[in-house]
Amino acid sequence: MRNIAVAGTGYVGLSTGTCFADMGNNVTCIDISEEKIAMLQRGEAPIYEPGLNEMIVRNMKAGRLHFTTSYDEALKDVEFIFICVGTPSGVDGEADLQYVRMAAESVAHAMTHPLIVINKSTVPVGTGDWVADIVRRSQPEPMDFAVVSCPEFTREGSALYDFMNPDRVVIGSRSPEAAEKVAQLHLPLRTRIIMTDLRTAEMIKYASNAFLATKISFINEIAVICEKLGADVQEVAEGMGFDRRIGAQFLNAGLGYGGSCFPKDVKALEHMALVHGSHPALLRAVIDINRDMRRWAVYNLRELLGGKLDGKRIGLMGLAFKPNTDDIREAPALEIAHMLRNEGAHVSGYDPVAMKNVARVDNQMRLSEDAYDLADGADALLVCTEWNEFKQLDLPRLRSLMGNALIVDGRNIYDPAIMAHHGFVYRAVGRAQAGNNGN
Repeated sequence: MRNIAVAGTGYVGLSTGTCFADMGNNVTCIDISEEKIAMLQRGEAPIYEPGLNEMIVRNMKAGRLHFTTSYDEALKDVEFIFICVGTPSGVDGEADLQYVRMAAESVAHAMTHPLIVINKSTVPVGTGDWVADIVRRSQPEPMDFAVVSCPEFTREGSALYDFMNPDRVVIGSRSPEAAEKVAQLHLPLRTRIIMTDLRTAEMIKYASNAFLATKISFINEIAVICEKLGADVQEVAEGMGFDRRIGAQFLNAGLGYGGSCFPKDVKALEHMALVHGSHPALLRAVIDINRDMRRWAVYNLRELLGGKLDGKRIGLMGLAFKPNTDDIREAPALEIAHMLRNEGAHVSGYDPVAMKNVARVDNQMRLSEDAYDLADGADALLVCTEWNEFKQLDLPRLRSLMGNALIVDGRNIYDPAIMAHHGFVYRAVGRAQAGNNGN
């Protein structure tokens, strides 16, 4: 059993701390938010992640998982401190490192013995050296420490599974001894461990996320071409995915990526490239195509509703950026809602778990009780998030409630033939050949 501290109780920090506790370690999670820590001390997760709340309660009862607002308390006997705080986008797309700085300074002030400081937040290349300088300058008296980069590769909605079953663990440091200790900490996961230097480890994270975002934007560009040429993008993606060099993952055409990682990480990598004299043309195209898919939804709604949206009632099915999470950061639905309202539409929304978060940031959206309430009197529905419950709706009932039986499917969750059978005007992404032209 190792003694571990985790700074930050967001998606990354809370999943990291809880999983390490479940592996038998003694873990203390720190957050500056007294409200979040109070919730966690009651055994209530402040975020939605399948299985997380149950795992938190189990490990708290076992005495392995603790929560505090005090760095002094958290660092008392620990060997490792993971920094898992947010790194949102700045004005020019750069990563905002203010929370990383605050965490590093707090660690320096509170440490009373040698520590291994582990950056798990997604941070620009060179941040490991920067954190080391902050800790060194902020220590009340000199004390040994080492900085290690160990980026996270978990997906919201399956974070616990991904942590426990990783494709690889990446570890970078200037200290071979510290890197080896962090590697030992991950040995129970029985996966490939890649040992490298600090900057390469940081770059592996950015390059991985940028590549996955590129796959999404690539298939979305192909989808738009498919619509023009009468091909079906889902069959195209399936045919591509069987090629082992390509793979099927992240080839689902739709409204594009969102969330806390891909948007800010692609922008941050683009910014790093520009600052250092590179020309990130591909990254710019990825960002532009992703933005265009939001416009695709508005364009299709406008076209199918007679050329204007003013006064039209439009319901958004799904508000979280993806299923199995309540995260609405960079969610396509919220951006589309803003665009629709700018054209005079009345926008309603429904999501199984993200409603409270939406209510805090969008006071203009009418929030519905369920999908049927959303459909009642609507001129059109737009599928924004591929929640399983939307795939099992009573379609005749849905149609009977709507003012116009019009559905624009931004996630391709329905069968065009079935939708036509039930009398819907149906349009999906990149599926013109399937008879969903709506004309």
